[in-house]
Amino acid sequence: MNENDDLIVKAEKTDGGASDMFGGMEGVAEKAKDPKKTIKQLINYLKPQRTALTIVIILAVVSTVFAVIGPRVMGRVTTILVDGIVAHVLGTGLLTDFRQMGNLTAILITLYIVSAICNFFQELIMARLSVKVTYELREKIADKMHRLPINYYDTRSQGEVMSRMTNDVDLISQTLSMNLTQLITASTTILGTLIMMLSINLAMTAAALVIIPLSMWIMVMVMNKSHVFFSKQQEAMGSLNGIVEETYSGHDVVRSYSGEDDALEKFRKANGEVRKSGWKAQFMGNIVMPIFDFVGNIGYVLVAVMGGWLVVQRAITIGDVQAFIQYIQTFTYPLGELGAAGNMLQGTIAAAERVFEFLDEEEETPDPKISAHKDSYEGRVSFQNVRFGYDPEKIILHDFSKNVKPGQKVAIVGPTGAGKTTVVKLLMRFYEINSGKILIDGIDSTEFSRAELRHIFGMVLQDTWLYNASIMENIRYGSPDATDDEVIAAAKAAHCHKFIRTLPGGYNMILNEEASNISQGQKQLFTIARVILKNPAILILDEATSSIDTRTEVLIQSAMKKLMQGRTSFVIAHRLSTIKDADVIFVMKDGDIIEQGSHDNLLEQNGFYADLYNSQFDI
Repeated sequence: MNENDDLIVKAEKTDGGASDMFGGMEGVAEKAKDPKKTIKQLINYLKPQRTALTIVIILAVVSTVFAVIGPRVMGRVTTILVDGIVAHVLGTGLLTDFRQMGNLTAILITLYIVSAICNFFQELIMARLSVKVTYELREKIADKMHRLPINYYDTRSQGEVMSRMTNDVDLISQTLSMNLTQLITASTTILGTLIMMLSINLAMTAAALVIIPLSMWIMVMVMNKSHVFFSKQQEAMGSLNGIVEETYSGHDVVRSYSGEDDALEKFRKANGEVRKSGWKAQFMGNIVMPIFDFVGNIGYVLVAVMGGWLVVQRAITIGDVQAFIQYIQTFTYPLGELGAAGNMLQGTIAAAERVFEFLDEEEETPDPKISAHKDSYEGRVSFQNVRFGYDPEKIILHDFSKNVKPGQKVAIVGPTGAGKTTVVKLLMRFYEINSGKILIDGIDSTEFSRAELRHIFGMVLQDTWLYNASIMENIRYGSPDATDDEVIAAAKAAHCHKFIRTLPGGYNMILNEEASNISQGQKQLFTIARVILKNPAILILDEATSSIDTRTEVLIQSAMKKLMQGRTSFVIAHRLSTIKDADVIFVMKDGDIIEQGSHDNLLEQNGFYADLYNSQFDI
């Protein structure tokens, strides 16, 4: 198993998937810590898109205004028709004025056509804008991920980091493409409808507006309740996703220990919590519109009674009553949309806050403007009074000093937590040392850019990393300019050429996402071939042959021995039998080198190393 002494305990929180919000939208239903700051950041981020946003707002307003005028025109048509019918019944005139009806109908059709056209282009522009913003956000996050220090990932779960690029960005995109225009049109509709209602009759408008305080009270109450339930649902979903990810990634271990029942019980418990919190959240989300419909129907009754009385009094026309009833429906529906959009915005602001927090995270120490560079490196390494601790209060390496000559094979051994892997990670500047210096060929490692520094090293770890691509591309990773012949030569040196030829597609065989279509030993051979192809000046081997069978290990050891000739090599050894031929062995304990020397010399000293070595052969 690989060394874990350099890892801080990871955060246990795992972010879950998005929750179903009002109207079927998805989002993070937690409150932002500082909404005002986040809104300001979001506005500043959207400033480059202000021209498109302005056009969208204008189109939304025009579309809404034209749609709002429609019922008034329709009411006029109704009045003319009814007046004509009444006149005909009383025998005092023609049935109706068809010419005026035709003109008003043409105006009505024009209004709705213009409204539809504006709405179409508004949606089109907003869709393109939201996709562009989403693309740029993901680009920024991806770029940021490569500039964050390694300890950021050591202290956070994978789900937490991934949710920034997936759930959070998707929610911002959905809000831009749908909820933002929904807010604009809803607000414009409410204002325009109110103006039209006032133009028809002040008393009827006052009666209709009685429902607004009731509607607002309901909206606030539902939003407060729903926030609690959606937060619980999100938390439950995070736990459920964590259990699923944990169980799936370790399903071999779960089965080997017959832990299926226990895993299923944990899943059922977490799934039950999601169901318990989920139905309450969905109920509160879906109850908004039925309540608004009920409140709206009360408004209809008030308007119908008062409108009928006013028509009898000849204060208004029957067409005005028809238009007013339409306006009440038009007026109450946007209130529901505002309630839904307002609740959705809570999640969006929280998601945006998480994204901006990620983008504002402290980055690695900047590379020097001009990187140190040499055409070739000898591989001389010097540790000078190096002190380091993941936590400044808990130092792991205490004044670590040691010189390594070019071409030396250095083995680092010691118990778990001794600091073995920490040493080599500091070499590659995965972490910054607290004090002291690490020199490469006499040059302070901080004078190199990280890319230049890491180009000097080749690393083979026990935990292999292969990606979803062909075997050829996986071996070529890190040496993109290598030819196919050079890749094949490296594979031959790593003794994996023969079995690659037996695989379906040979070097062109595609490895799946988990590289589970090849054995663990084969994975290790590919990573060794990758380092051979890179041809680095300094090698770092962290129990590189632990996953390979004995016969293959002999071949690999022979290939690695040839590769290490003339190159400085750091070998982290768990099986001490594999480093007998090391030029020098550093025995580490509690962050310090307590013994050093060759294998035979250390055994003769009969000290800590001898105890470690002999313990591996005790029965």
